[in-house]
Amino acid sequence: MIVVSDSTTLIILFDLDRLDLLQNIFQKIYILKKVYEEITYKEDFCIPEFIETVEVNKSDILDYLEYYLDEGESEAIALALEKDLPLVIDEKKGRKIAKNLNIKILGLLGIVYLNIQKGFITKKEAKEFLETAVKNGYRISEKLMQEVLK
Repeated sequence: MIVVSDSTTLIILFDLDRLDLLQNIFQKIYILKKVYEEITYKEDFCIPEFIETVEVNKSDILDYLEYYLDEGESEAIALALEKDLPLVIDEKKGRKIAKNLNIKILGLLGIVYLNIQKGFITKKEAKEFLETAVKNGYRISEKLMQEVLK
């Protein structure tokens, strides 16, 4: 599966050294230049081969999105719409807009869930990972976390 990604999920997975959770389920991830800039703020960040930087075409929808969202989220949503691809995004406002545009969305919890379902990680490993993500500032509702882990 090929997806478009915003930066938040990539950053948390990189920070916790778990980009494998993406590579397990996606053959290719498209990111935009702005997202690339956001995730390479650390000197030691090396973009794996399965993540590809692409450009989005200027469009009315992109102009509209940039009015409501930051540049990275706007471009990611516009590219997902343009290429008819699912979108990895965790920010609430961006998710809501993407859903309204009928874009299939996936966040960190969805990625963890797919890794459990496909046998790449156990529920115990998933729980430990999500607890570490929370300790590192990632906000996850307890209810949603329990839903993923049941």
